[in-house]
Amino acid sequence: MDTHTHFYDPTRPEGVPWPAKGSQLSRPVLPGDWLAVAAPHGVTETVVVEASSWLEDNAWILDLAATERCIVGFVGHLLPQEADFPKHLKRFAANPVFRGIRVSGAGFLGNVDRPEFRRGIALMADLDLALDLNGPPALHLPAARLAAEVPALRLVIDHVGSAGDPARLSPEWRVGMKTLGQQQNVFCKVSALIEQTDESKKQWGQAPRDTAYYTPILDHCWECFGEDRLVYGSNWPVCEKGGTYADQFKIVNEYFTARGPAACGKYFGKNAHAVYRWKERAPR
Repeated sequence: MDTHTHFYDPTRPEGVPWPAKGSQLSRPVLPGDWLAVAAPHGVTETVVVEASSWLEDNAWILDLAATERCIVGFVGHLLPQEADFPKHLKRFAANPVFRGIRVSGAGFLGNVDRPEFRRGIALMADLDLALDLNGPPALHLPAARLAAEVPALRLVIDHVGSAGDPARLSPEWRVGMKTLGQQQNVFCKVSALIEQTDESKKQWGQAPRDTAYYTPILDHCWECFGEDRLVYGSNWPVCEKGGTYADQFKIVNEYFTARGPAACGKYFGKNAHAVYRWKERAPR
């Protein structure tokens, strides 16, 4: 189970808000393209994470899921602090594939203590939806506080909490992840390892391939969250900034396989279901 993919199609008449034209990511990226690189590794189901700030692109992914059975869940884009949030959330949550929303960076830090935001978060908890958070270590402590104050809400920290390069992990990241891990309703998505490295930022696709290079991040995440709250996400196709799907899969597969079959099974499947709680779809 891959809990972090992005699907989009820049050839649509209206285009897409991301990625930018001219980017190496600017091409149609659809479920069949993902299956071509993921299925050889035994990964055949995915939770899609929003790649668009446009309201109706939530519907676009849900429509895609209606015909693409590999999509078992979708984490959409809505703003909890906005007046229309309850209306939009209830509209999309009526589709069982819709499993939560993602809030990023300043959108979280600037709103987490606003009453409007908190009301939106409470509604998400009532609807049994998850909140993905993406952004710098500065959001870790506010996120941990939110998790403590809304224990019915499941939070997912994307991309190993924006750790950065394993060779220069900050004390802020270490402390933040430890604090997050103390909240039992917080999960950590082990994703975006290779594209956060210094080498991938210097040259496209040239992140280190050696699993040992990433163990400072992986070991700390394991210590903070344990085997029950770490989930697999590829961040494909964005992972291509660091390397191929196979490159990123090899690293986490080697690490979690070494932790034993029980931990490996949780990381690649059971924990994902624990946080996103999708319903099995009836066979056609």
